[in-house]
Amino acid sequence: MNNQGYTLDAFTKNGSGGNPAGVVLESDLLGKSEMQMVARKIGLSETAFVQHSNDADFKMSYFTPNSEVNLCGHATIAAFSLMRLEKKVSIGSYTLETKAGLLKATICDDNQIYLSQTLPNFYEQPDKEEIARSLNVSTSDFDENLPIEVVSTGLRDILVPIKNVRLLNKIKPDFSRIINVSKKYQVIGYHLFTLNTENNLTAYCRNFAPLYSIPEESATGTSTGALTCYLYKYNKTKGNEMLSFEQGYSMKRASSLFSKLTVKNRTITRIEVGGTASNVRRQNISI
Repeated sequence: MNNQGYTLDAFTKNGSGGNPAGVVLESDLLGKSEMQMVARKIGLSETAFVQHSNDADFKMSYFTPNSEVNLCGHATIAAFSLMRLEKKVSIGSYTLETKAGLLKATICDDNQIYLSQTLPNFYEQPDKEEIARSLNVSTSDFDENLPIEVVSTGLRDILVPIKNVRLLNKIKPDFSRIINVSKKYQVIGYHLFTLNTENNLTAYCRNFAPLYSIPEESATGTSTGALTCYLYKYNKTKGNEMLSFEQGYSMKRASSLFSKLTVKNRTITRIEVGGTASNVRRQNISI
């Protein structure tokens, strides 16, 4: 069986950089084992499979090279960008069935695409020493004004505040230890960030998910959503404003992500993360 696959760079900055994702359109005839095989052949951190849904406009399934995950922000941005190019969707909002729940994707007239995420859940605060050992850093490198915390807006991540950009960029993690910690806390991985930024950015970030065969990722939409809610919880943002994040500099793939947090009476009612995708490439895949 031959399948038409695509790859796009999502969350690009000025048309370059970003995080490459795989997309397979019209994949109703593929079973989970076949999707896994296709994702492994495409070989990127995640591949989105677009399917028919009885409950929403579309259903999407997401696979890393070694397993299925509930949601992937950058692969969703890539998929809707591709569907717009293929004239399967136009400017407007669409409902999306995922294993993380029923979500909404909005296509704007400036080619930005925003994906809603599930409302946040805040969990445990892992031991700082344990996290420091896995990152080969000292606990003094952490921002003492913020906690290390497990947060989810669809996928569980450990959010790790770092003091400044210099410390963030020099980190060389111990991936075997991150895998063990990720299993212990049942998370996808670590999302490191610093608020010590320039050019009115909200944060610079790095993301490690070796448990899912992703040593480092250049743009992570779901983690950006979790971080946005975390920053509001700890009074670092006001809510009802646009936030901007950059990621991928350590990989020489500068990426730009935006988030919108809707707050009513101090309660988060909606979280969206968006950006653009470009550089479409086609790939025939035999399984």
